[in-house]
Amino acid sequence: MNMTQRLGAEFIGTLWLVLGGCGAAVLDAAFPNLGIGFAGVALAFGLTVVTMAYAVGHVSGAHFNPAVTVGLWAGGRFPAKDIIPYIVAQSLGAVVAAGILYVIASGNSDFSLAGGFASNGYGDHSPGHYSLLACAACEVVMTFAFLFVIMGATHGSAPRGFAPLAIGLCLTLIHLISIPVTNTSVNPARSLGPALFAGGWAIEDLWLFWTAPFVGALLGGFAYRWISPLTPLPIDVSGEG
Repeated sequence: MNMTQRLGAEFIGTLWLVLGGCGAAVLDAAFPNLGIGFAGVALAFGLTVVTMAYAVGHVSGAHFNPAVTVGLWAGGRFPAKDIIPYIVAQSLGAVVAAGILYVIASGNSDFSLAGGFASNGYGDHSPGHYSLLACAACEVVMTFAFLFVIMGATHGSAPRGFAPLAIGLCLTLIHLISIPVTNTSVNPARSLGPALFAGGWAIEDLWLFWTAPFVGALLGGFAYRWISPLTPLPIDVSGEG
């Protein structure tokens, strides 16, 4: 696949992730009065990854996340020269998704951005009012685990065709753990899109959700590369190697 096709896949895949996951949070659940609940939102994020990884994993590797792109580079699975184009495509997809979600959500007369528009936050803007340190630790560890699972699920000796399921289930579990803490980022692009529309504190808190996921992803990529250094190195998350 040429770079334009790969970037198009990353744009569409990230758009689907943000629209599906954040859409479930904005349209179907509002903390503390829940509709589908945290479990429903967590499942929505996981399903976006599963569905799009099967759809375009063979095209772009189905990163849909700047931290995943950087983590796969750290793990020896992705070339450095393609990092910036991927991050740009992913960020644009997230912003467009947030725009689509805003158009849909604002069609309800009761809609207000005061609820945060599924933005990530810490301290007073954490759903459970967790401290900056707690939120930073959570994002680093969760992203570390995410990259570790991605690296293992896409290993050359892993069962073929199941990587999207393992990765989607991992993302679901991550959300089940961390939605009350940070509203769950582990993805800088996912944080960027809603924050641009919510403005105010969401923009001010955004630095954490660009810093911590990258740190966790780098650690996860390096750690898996250390544990399994002499094995086949597939370049995508489709399970096709």
